[in-house]
Amino acid sequence: MKAIMYTRYGSSNVLQLKEVEKPTVKDNEVLIKIYARTVSSGDVRMRIGSRKSLPLWPISKMAIGFTKPKRTILGMDLAGEIVEVGKDVKLFKQGDQVYGFNEKGTYAEYISLPEDGPITIKPESMTYEEAAAVPFGAVSALYFLRKGNIQSEHKVLVYGASGSVGTYAVQLAKYFGAEVTGVCSSTNVELVKSLGADRVIDYTKEDFTKNDQSYDIIFDTVGKTKFSNCKASLKPKGYYVLAVMNFKQLFEILWTSKIGSKKVVSGLTPSRSEDLTFLKELIEAGEIKPVIDRSYPFEEIAKAHEYVEKGHKKGNVVIT
Repeated sequence: MKAIMYTRYGSSNVLQLKEVEKPTVKDNEVLIKIYARTVSSGDVRMRIGSRKSLPLWPISKMAIGFTKPKRTILGMDLAGEIVEVGKDVKLFKQGDQVYGFNEKGTYAEYISLPEDGPITIKPESMTYEEAAAVPFGAVSALYFLRKGNIQSEHKVLVYGASGSVGTYAVQLAKYFGAEVTGVCSSTNVELVKSLGADRVIDYTKEDFTKNDQSYDIIFDTVGKTKFSNCKASLKPKGYYVLAVMNFKQLFEILWTSKIGSKKVVSGLTPSRSEDLTFLKELIEAGEIKPVIDRSYPFEEIAKAHEYVEKGHKKGNVVIT
């Protein structure tokens, strides 16, 4: 089968199309032919592999490999069709259309996964491309909003509201009954409004920390704000939620867990099939939808990486 691999860190040129062995299926596994996956900002950070690109250096570098990548195939999201099932598999059958995660990489034609892994039947109304644009962004947004203890009638600010996580955070916060303010650049204001945001702030024209508004949750999806600047904009018992954190913020998480009513929280998004099932129900009810900026063919993943690396994508970049 074909796979996009990288054996060293660097520019998009390190991504190479290779022929590799097709995975075999164990008794409790399914074989999935992948029709779509995404290129996320996390994929780009791991491909670069530098101190600047990786959060929590050097712990993150230890995880992915110091001198060269431990995992040579990038990608996490997937949507595809089950083409083979192990003899003990009960949850799926051949021909099922699924979507989900694979932490071992999705830049390949096929993958094998345990049947109880982070996959489920994809929303029937969605194409493979649309379904692939859900798992990373939507599950992350769901996890972090729950970390912020989101409640109906909360005031929630989403910083980076036009990105993969941000577009879902706006929609999910509205689903939970919150009043939502999105922060983005001028070019994305109308997009964020279309997702249901009650108010949109163009960060090139206004600093949200300098108006008189306060929020129950300030959710930074891109790692561009500071707790010291945002603290005054948090309500008592408010949460400053980080999708991306550094060592200083790790200290703030520990400190605020003991001192004061305003909390800094973060974490690693778990890959759980129950979250995918919950999101599938919301999609089928018309509560949330994916935002796809661009699509690239499999052979042009390097071009997709170059685009994502610029940092201006809207929602998701999909590879077909």
